[in-house]
Amino acid sequence: MASAFNAIVLTLFPEMFPGPLGQSLAGKALTDGVWSLTPVDIRSFAKDRHRTVDDSPFGGGAGMVMRPDVLDDAIGASYPGAGPLIYFTPRGRTLTQKRVRTLAAESVVTLVCGRFEGVDQRVLEHRKVEEISLGDFVLSGGEVAAMALLDAVVRLLPGVIGRTESLEDESFETGLLEYPHYTRPDPWQGVGVPDVLKSGHHAKVASWRREQAEMVTKERRPDLWAKYQAQSGAKTPALKT
Repeated sequence: MASAFNAIVLTLFPEMFPGPLGQSLAGKALTDGVWSLTPVDIRSFAKDRHRTVDDSPFGGGAGMVMRPDVLDDAIGASYPGAGPLIYFTPRGRTLTQKRVRTLAAESVVTLVCGRFEGVDQRVLEHRKVEEISLGDFVLSGGEVAAMALLDAVVRLLPGVIGRTESLEDESFETGLLEYPHYTRPDPWQGVGVPDVLKSGHHAKVASWRREQAEMVTKERRPDLWAKYQAQSGAKTPALKT
């Protein structure tokens, strides 16, 4: 039976995969055939005996740039012609949980992992590649970013997480960061668990969790809080001092 979700990863280091994706929930889902992973070695499409995949940038500057002819051949041989074709770069749009959910609904996603200073702009434009960033920082290559994206996607696939309701209150699902969690022992290091969580009153627990989520979002991510207020008309919670 074909997997419901298929990931094709173009990389200079195919031996890096599945890596962490072969462990825990993602690894079990991979073994069970819930999703499939196909690493593609970009270097195998090099045209010379030295298997050269990069060259000096026009205009000068430090570093090297991935050649468009080699990368385009790799994409042409691997990309099925359907589904998102994604390249990881700090110039891309920041990955969001909303985008992760749409990717989880796809049957195939093709990911391009760059190296060096980046890839030739012409192949990105020619192939109409979607550019995605994990955040305002720089990685050595796209492989770690690809793993992060795939981990986020795979956990949303049907059957990967047993209790799907646990996904509903996670950070970003409601536009807020997640509320704090507590478990045994109680107390620990002299600090007890909030009484409301032990009250058995589900409505009060839900209200407390929403208030906590709103406060932590306002304190730590004012950008998310502004969007949440605009979308829901939420009132600013009083901050505890």
